[in-house]
Amino acid sequence: MSTTLSRLLARVSSPEELRALPPDELPALAAEIRTFLVRKVTAGGGHLGSNLGVVELTIALHRVFRSPADTILFDTGHQAYVHKLLTGRRPGFDRLRKRGGLSGYPEPAESEHDLIANSHASTALSYADGLAKARALAGERDRAVVAVVGDGALTGGLAWEALNNLGTAKDRPVIVVLNDNGRSYAPTHGALADHLATLRGNRLTMTLFENLGFRYLGPVHGHDVAALEGCLRTARELPGPVVVHCVTRKGAGYRPAEQDLEDHLHAVPAPGAGTLTRVFADELCELGELRPELVCVTAAMPGPTGLSAFGARFPGRMFDVGIAEQHAITSAAGLALGGLRPVVAVYASFLNRAFDQVLLDVALHRLPVTLVLDRAGLTGPDGPSHHGMWDLALLSAVPGLGVAAPRDARRLRELLREAVALPGPAAVRFPKGSAGPELPALERSGTVDVLYRSGSPDVLLVAVGAMAEACLDAADRLDAGGLGVTVADPRWALPVPPDLVHLAAGHRLVVTVEDGVVSGGVGAAVAQACSPATRVRTLGLPRAFVEHGTRDELLTAAGLTGPGIARSVRRELLEHQV
Repeated sequence: MSTTLSRLLARVSSPEELRALPPDELPALAAEIRTFLVRKVTAGGGHLGSNLGVVELTIALHRVFRSPADTILFDTGHQAYVHKLLTGRRPGFDRLRKRGGLSGYPEPAESEHDLIANSHASTALSYADGLAKARALAGERDRAVVAVVGDGALTGGLAWEALNNLGTAKDRPVIVVLNDNGRSYAPTHGALADHLATLRGNRLTMTLFENLGFRYLGPVHGHDVAALEGCLRTARELPGPVVVHCVTRKGAGYRPAEQDLEDHLHAVPAPGAGTLTRVFADELCELGELRPELVCVTAAMPGPTGLSAFGARFPGRMFDVGIAEQHAITSAAGLALGGLRPVVAVYASFLNRAFDQVLLDVALHRLPVTLVLDRAGLTGPDGPSHHGMWDLALLSAVPGLGVAAPRDARRLRELLREAVALPGPAAVRFPKGSAGPELPALERSGTVDVLYRSGSPDVLLVAVGAMAEACLDAADRLDAGGLGVTVADPRWALPVPPDLVHLAAGHRLVVTVEDGVVSGGVGAAVAQACSPATRVRTLGLPRAFVEHGTRDELLTAAGLTGPGIARSVRRELLEHQV
């Protein structure tokens, strides 16, 4: 990096300092920002391609609008690194996505320039609608509301619910900055993508946005700061809602990202990324060969959820519906009604958005839809909105839905095969990261695996999925202290297997251990299923939003390690003299 470039970035720690730069220095500043991002993100992990694609756009936004008096809302939020750099957080990038360090998404606790801690897609337009209404009621007419949304996020239904309202809001203008790079993780599919492609090539076409009541500006070159500034200044002066259509390239300015055709280095994993998703992907392809009725559905994430290989092998049997989890679930219900066996693979956190569809469109009709929930439990550096810690509590309320939690790679293959053969709905959940060691069973009782047994039946540890290894560690520690311990893996965690209830009745104390929120999860279900005479203690994650950090750090803080579980058991025995 040259001295000139270093001097430029060092001079910009606020939007005011950015606006003071002469226009002819902005291309050099953009180049330095890209160099900085590549160095920091490739070293520590994070989202790279999406941020490289919005460098000039973010510079232009902060030169035209006066944050924080004007509000800039980033949909999804993983493209906010440049925004963080320009609002004084450059020194914190050495601890980006580390515990106690900068979040990988907008975070109000970090800066007055972040109004929302937003990291799920398709939400910014609704935030903008409500915020603009609030400011209109307060008589604040000179504070702009700007929502930056990608073409991929516009495939989500919530975005269109917001556009439906914004298009008629002539007295509370909102500027929608459409960052159109033709993709989310994968290329954007559907009628909207076709419409945007037409606009890129022929502005004479009447746009869908104009039909909805917006003024439309563009398409504008998304890597030309001067053109962007001019277009955004025009948008600010126009009455009513405006769409500014910016055409960008994901990964722009960094050749490895530009040449990565799969996702343009959307995310750079931190060292130690694991293979459970690959195990799922391999097994799914094998099942696809055996079961011609098996089809798959992804919500714009075929690569991250392990469906790309299936799609390549069976191209007519994999459907990418865009960032639209609700539609994905109900569309899968339709596939099942048509006699197929759909597998819907999503991150566990993103399933939250489609609970109603799971409950009433799938389970009510007892349809054989299999949900595969990747990134279940604590996901680590992506933080509270991405931790998949709510799925067990939510799914425990769904009648007729079986939830499997494999403890290792072999069980993931085994339980996936069982799930797709069931006559009704099922979910298979597994965490982010490596498969870890194989943990064989001593015996199987019904559907329950007994992994460890020593001494008298003092304590039964019920290990839910990925918690098995920690429970075995705790069992060794407790056994060394003279306690008799059994470790059982229910495999099918919900509904509670009768064999587990029978096993629990023969122990002085039952302790359930899960990497989900403890309120309403597997432990609560076990306690309800057991007789009042059975003492059940539930261990899990707190009913709180858990910060970002490594998975190991966060599990340790929650007491979900071998030493932590052993301490909880001893404390329970001591306090209650069980």
